Amino acid sequence: MHEYKKLKVWNDAINLVTDIYLTTKTFPDTEKFGLISQINRCAISIPSNIAEGAGRNSNGEFKHFLGIANGSCYELETQLLIAKNLGYINTEILDRLLERTEVIEKMIYNLIKSKR
Repeated sequence: MHEYKKLKVWNDAINLVTDIYLTTKTFPDTEKFGLISQINRCAISIPSNIAEGAGRNSNGEFKHFLGIANGSCYELETQLLIAKNLGYINTEILDRLLERTEVIEKMIYNLIKSKR
């Protein structure tokens, strides 16, 4: 078992979720059950899968959940780009969120490599 609360990647992902929620609050109400819900759910999936994997019994299982978390990062990037195309977020906010997501992706990748 791993102490996920001590992992920088988990803490950064938790902070990203907060910023994602604050960002999607500005989206139109018509997206409440569409893009807002989807963006929030995949953002939450990142730290949640890191935590779930940390609670598993082997490094192999941990790596599996880290892979799911990484996939959620890519899903989040895609949805943020869609939100930008629809005019829901500006370029400055998009760039900041994408940069933070990419940093988390790199940390997850490095954590997976360290478990080999």
